[in-house]
Amino acid sequence: MARHRILILCTGNSARSQMAEGWLRLLAPERFEVFSAGSEPSTVNPLAIAAMSQRGVDISGQRSKHLDEFVESEFDYVVTVCDRAAEACPTFLGPARRLHWSFVDPAAASGTEAEMAEAFATVRDEIEARLRAWLASET
Repeated sequence: MARHRILILCTGNSARSQMAEGWLRLLAPERFEVFSAGSEPSTVNPLAIAAMSQRGVDISGQRSKHLDEFVESEFDYVVTVCDRAAEACPTFLGPARRLHWSFVDPAAASGTEAEMAEAFATVRDEIEARLRAWLASET
């Protein structure tokens, strides 16, 4: 059976979309070919890498990409994980079903290093729960 192609979008492609990509690669590698991108890509946030590592998911080899790299690609699903990306999301070729799941930007957290790390862990867990629920509903 062919895997579905899924693109996960966020503005910076530095945290939420990267974590979602990592989770989906772990949770359903046989079902999905996963990509992530952003409308204003930067770099993968070290706190996102650390939060995922705490749960045994290695996203350290992932890179931040601009959504323009994928505009001419076909996807079965295009998922936006922040409101700004949902507004900036272009139309993709093919049958792409668009989904929008808004998560708080952990990179916007302030405070101590521990408080910022907790913000990333909270969003990591919310993304995992949302993906697990969606995967269960898609079977």
